[in-house]
Amino acid sequence: MSEYKQYDIFLVDFDPSVGHEFQKIRPAVIIQSNKTIINGSLITVIPLTSNLKNKRQHDIAIKKTDKNGLFKDSIIKVSAINSFDHQRLLQKIGTIADETIPEIAGYLRTHFGI
Repeated sequence: MSEYKQYDIFLVDFDPSVGHEFQKIRPAVIIQSNKTIINGSLITVIPLTSNLKNKRQHDIAIKKTDKNGLFKDSIIKVSAINSFDHQRLLQKIGTIADETIPEIAGYLRTHFGI
């Protein structure tokens, strides 16, 4: 079984970044399916930010909990989808709450038109 699972939250190294891409080490939620994680060399994630003033229309606000391991209340920046080599995923800190999963899945359907 892979050490990476869909909806786990990892600290991810986003550097080097260019332009408006997210920077530095920050939490990100794995959105890739468990089936494709096992067979792939990249992991697809969405970054989180603790800058609550930066929330856009589709972004998802989440509260800091023991389950998600976040340091602060945060926002899932749903439109900033990235795929990285496993080496950029540094450490698992938690998991997304069950009630947030449909919000993420709903946005992904909208984003990709599926």
